[in-house]
Amino acid sequence: YPGHQTPLPQKHYGITSPISLAAPKETDCLLTQKLVETLKPFGVFEEEEELQRRILIWGKLNNLVKEWIQEISESKNLPPSVTENVGGKIFTFGSYRLGVHTKGADIDALCVAPRHVDRSDFFTSFYDKLKLQEEVKGLRAVEEAFVPLIKLCFDGIEIDIFGHVHITLSF
Repeated sequence: YPGHQTPLPQKHYGITSPISLAAPKETDCLLTQKLVETLKPFGVFEEEEELQRRILIWGKLNNLVKEWIQEISESKNLPPSVTENVGGKIFTFGSYRLGVHTKGADIDALCVAPRHVDRSDFFTSFYDKLKLQEEVKGLRAVEEAFVPLIKLCFDGIEIDIFGHVHITLSF
């Protein structure tokens, strides 16, 4: 009718809505089970022992990040009350986080740190800390990539660590 405006659809950048929110039907579950049974002989799934090893490695890496952030905080002369309680963490994402990774797949991780930790810290002092770990092999920094990251093999598990980067956008 005249004067009525239809609201524009809401935009979601980088996020798509689900195709369906319906729970799986019994036939869906049976077909999934058949698919899993078909794939098992090909060795695409990790054994429980390997999965536990990945969890242990993620924990070690998370502890290294916390230690590093505390060291950086001290080196930047932050008060002891801040350095003792400073945050920071490694978050996993991608196929590993979703639980759909295959045997031998890498782990994609995001290093989140407080604002006083910057990009150069990630690619210098954190890189150096990783270099000192005997479990770490094949360490390389990929600073100039569209998505800057540190690649490494931690105790036989390939890991890509993306660091938060503070940038100033100009328009």
